[in-house]
Amino acid sequence: MAPIAFCAVLVTALSPSSVFAWGGSGHRMIGVAAMQALPGELPEFLKTPQAISDVGEYSREPDRIKRAGHAFDSDRDQGHFLDLSDDGSVLGGPKITGLPPTRQSYEKVLQAAGTDSWKAGYLPYSILESYQQLAQDFAYWKALKFAEANPAWGEHKAFFTADRVRRQSQILITIGELSHFVGDGSQPMHVSIHFNGWGEYPNPKGYSTAKLHAPFESDLVRAAVTIQGVEKAMAPLQALSGTLDQHIGAYLAATSDQLVPLYEMEKAGGMKSGDPRGATFATRQIAIGASELRDMVVMAWQAADKQTVGWKPVPVADILAGKVDPYPAFYSVD
Repeated sequence: MAPIAFCAVLVTALSPSSVFAWGGSGHRMIGVAAMQALPGELPEFLKTPQAISDVGEYSREPDRIKRAGHAFDSDRDQGHFLDLSDDGSVLGGPKITGLPPTRQSYEKVLQAAGTDSWKAGYLPYSILESYQQLAQDFAYWKALKFAEANPAWGEHKAFFTADRVRRQSQILITIGELSHFVGDGSQPMHVSIHFNGWGEYPNPKGYSTAKLHAPFESDLVRAAVTIQGVEKAMAPLQALSGTLDQHIGAYLAATSDQLVPLYEMEKAGGMKSGDPRGATFATRQIAIGASELRDMVVMAWQAADKQTVGWKPVPVADILAGKVDPYPAFYSVD
C-alpha cells in the first residue's frame, strides 16, 4: 500500500485526549493487514477487496470524528488511552492485569484511589465493548444466513436477505471500530503516563521530555512503515487464553513493557530520519496490533453461536438448529 497523506496532528498540550495513537496511516495498515490475514473459517464477504479497504478506512473513524462537540469529545476522547503509572497500576488504582469487569466497577475503584476514568482513560473497555458488539453482529449474521436458506421460513426470506446485507455493512463498521482501539493499545505511549515525552516525573536515565507522540506514530510511520513490512511481522493466529478481560489486560501490559525500549530507542537516535531502528520498532508494534485484531475477529466469530439475538431474545443455537423461526424476534413483532 502506498503511503497516504494524513493530516498532521498538532500536539500542543500534555493531555492524552489531545493526541492520537497511530496516525491515519498506522490505523489503516492495522485494519487492512488483519483483514487480509483472516483464516478460511470466516465468511467470504469479509475478504473482498472492498471490505478490506472499508475496514482500513473505518479503522480511522474514531479519530476522524473527534471535535464533534464538547459533550461528545469530553466523554469519548478518554476511550483511546490508559494512563499506567510506572508501578503497573492505573494512576494508583487497579493493576492492568486485574482490571474490574465493567467500566462502572472500574470507575468506583479509580474514585477510591482519588481519580476517575476521565483522567485515567478507559481504553480496555473500548476494546471490550467493540469486541462484544462484533460477537453480537456475527450472531445476527449467522442466524440470518441460516434463516435465509431455510425453506421452512421462506415466507420471510426477502426480509432475512435484506437484513443480512445490512448486517454485513454494520460488521465492517464494528471491525473498524475494534481495529482502532486495538491499534491504540499497541502504541506504548497510549498506555502510560509518559504519553508525550517523559513528563515531570523522576527521570534518572534522562529520557526525552520533548513531544514525541506525533513524530513517532505519525511522521515516522508515514515515512518508513509499509503494509508489506507489517504483514511480514505479524504473529501466527492465537486462540483466546483465559477470560477476555485477562486477555485484553495482558495485551495492554505487553505494550506497556515496550515503553522504556521506545524511549531508549529514541535516546539512541533511532527516530532520526533514515535510522532503521525507528521503522523496525513501529512496524513491530503495528504488526502486533494487526495480529491482535485478526485474533479478536476470529474470537468474536467463534463466540457468536453462544449469543442470543432479537427481541424477545432467541438463542442463536436454536435458530441454527432450525428450532425457532427468528422472524418475530428480528422484525420485532410486539
